Amino acid sequence: MDLPAEVLVHNAMLGMKGKEATLLQVHPEGFYELSCRFGEKMHRLYLPVSETALINRSPEEEPSADSVDNIER
Repeated sequence: MDLPAEVLVHNAMLGMKGKEATLLQVHPEGFYELSCRFGEKMHRLYLPVSETALINRSPEEEPSADSVDNIER
């Protein structure tokens, strides 16, 4: 995933379920750095990787039948 990336954030600690945000960085210390709108203002968030799920906001393209048949096994 290229950064910055538009993501949907799920984090029970903050009650986030599909909150739109921008993933800025994944820190080796085990947390995501995100930019997220709360009300009218943007805020910087640092959420633990172990308690946070991120979903890329853009869905992946469906593979064609030809590309599936050509996968090496």
